[in-house]
Amino acid sequence: MIAVPRLLAISDLHVRHAENRAYVETLHPEAEGDWLLVAGDVGELTSDIEWALGLLSDRFATVVWAPGNHELWSPREDPVQLRGAARYRHLVELCRSLGVITPEDPYPVWRGEGGPVTVAPLFLLYDYTFRPAGTATKEEALARAYETGVVCTDEILLRPDPHPGIDAWCAERVAETERRLDGLDPALPVVFVNHYPLVREPTRILRYPEFALWCGTERTADWHLRYRTAAVVYGHLHIPRSTRHDGVPFEEVSVGYPREWKARGTGLPPRPRVILPSRDEAVPAPGASR
Repeated sequence: MIAVPRLLAISDLHVRHAENRAYVETLHPEAEGDWLLVAGDVGELTSDIEWALGLLSDRFATVVWAPGNHELWSPREDPVQLRGAARYRHLVELCRSLGVITPEDPYPVWRGEGGPVTVAPLFLLYDYTFRPAGTATKEEALARAYETGVVCTDEILLRPDPHPGIDAWCAERVAETERRLDGLDPALPVVFVNHYPLVREPTRILRYPEFALWCGTERTADWHLRYRTAAVVYGHLHIPRSTRHDGVPFEEVSVGYPREWKARGTGLPPRPRVILPSRDEAVPAPGASR
């Protein structure tokens, strides 16, 4: 094992796929004291989420989880048939029983090399404001998506109960989270952990730009500037890379589906990304300022 504990991050484990489940079984800390940040989409079934996070919590010194859209789905084959906010609360209690830190818990402070920094897991959702060019409203953007056949499964399986829509739930979550972030110690930098990128720029390289509708909210576009940000960790796009926006490192840390990671480079799933101690300067995103 290496000597220095690290703050590591990964997302989009999608353990319903046998190859991904086998990969998760290989994940171990390389230093005593390693933390693992899990930025959502562990799986869809509650039993799979419990299995994966329980295994990781047993191995790593601290596991921090931010939910993805897949955890919030309500598939018929899941014995837990809660929807919306009730499902989220159930998952929070499940994580707590496993010793996993959630967005509803006090934000932990990483005190290893590169620290101290506040680690802030977020649950923010999206609100259809990442719209394709030529569409001015949510309705126009959704109509375009349906016309092109690029529609997220969330429209069927992610229920916002008791909110009237995902965008209303998103607005509530953003407001609650802002109040909490405004109370942070400004002397400590923050590592944000969110399933979605906090800014729209990472979605510009999507093969199907209509999918950006389900990838975040413009409400968080300045958070990496408003708060003293050491790094932003996210997933969801299944495009693992390191970029900088306004000089802040943004780390997309997804594993993705087997067909995706088998087609990349070595044909192996990506290992957890080292967030701290900081690595070499990240490559700027196309068009991003430094």
